[in-house]
Amino acid sequence: MQNKICIIFNPAARGEKAKYLLTKLHSVVGEVPIKISQYPGDAEAKTEWAIEQGYDLIVAAGGDGTINEVVNGFNGREVTLGIIPLGTINVFAMELGLPRSIEKAWTIILEGKVKIIDLPKANDHLFVQLAGVGLDAKVLQVTHKDIRKTFGPLSYVFSVTKLLKEPQPLIEVKLKEGKRFFGSFLLVGNGKYYGGPFSVFPKAQQDDGILDGCLFSRVSSTILLKCLFKSFFNKMPTDCEVIHFQSKQFQVSSPEEIPVELDGDFYGYTPVSFSCDQQKLKVIVPPTEKATC
Repeated sequence: MQNKICIIFNPAARGEKAKYLLTKLHSVVGEVPIKISQYPGDAEAKTEWAIEQGYDLIVAAGGDGTINEVVNGFNGREVTLGIIPLGTINVFAMELGLPRSIEKAWTIILEGKVKIIDLPKANDHLFVQLAGVGLDAKVLQVTHKDIRKTFGPLSYVFSVTKLLKEPQPLIEVKLKEGKRFFGSFLLVGNGKYYGGPFSVFPKAQQDDGILDGCLFSRVSSTILLKCLFKSFFNKMPTDCEVIHFQSKQFQVSSPEEIPVELDGDFYGYTPVSFSCDQQKLKVIVPPTEKATC
């Protein structure tokens, strides 16, 4: 049976570029309806509406944050996710091997090869690729959106440099299996990549029911640069500066409230419980990927 497709497009306040992308989308997808997200949370609401109208293939046209909202709009219903990567970095699309070209991404969606992957959660909120507790979430908080628009990824470098001068928090990670770890900055992955082509979680698999963690005992510019360099070559430090772990479920707590981000958007504060539902999300992948249904 042919899928009924609806596209959720996030212009992300990009002005003329957003108008160009919307025009391009219309020219490529023809009569397929495109719903435009107007504000944070609207992509989730429009996804819920689309499913109620009988659409069973929802295409997220945007970045990782848009995908996050769309998936949270599924509410456990039997629908499939398609992706047209229009964000700045598009980590989840990179993980799946999806092209940045609108035309090529749309062709893949129409071909309809489906892969079933895990669906991780922070408390009751779903995410698809990554989460962070501490430094990167704090960076999102303090980096003004106008600065991000002007300087792009470089704006985060400015914020990191400033935040590294502040006292580092204490994070406790308690695994379901009983182990406890302590550090100051935690990254959680349901795939290999974080922040671009950086393989922070080289052992991660999207369909094994397990989340990968990378806990920094402390952070400094030297440690971060070393990790970025090694992760680019699919390696990560294995010394006492970085603790790697895998678990189906774990809790993160701290003496003070520490910010949490999910798929590159601010989520909330600790404490937070991470878990993973195995093979719960159907997503369209390139024909070269192994289809699981």
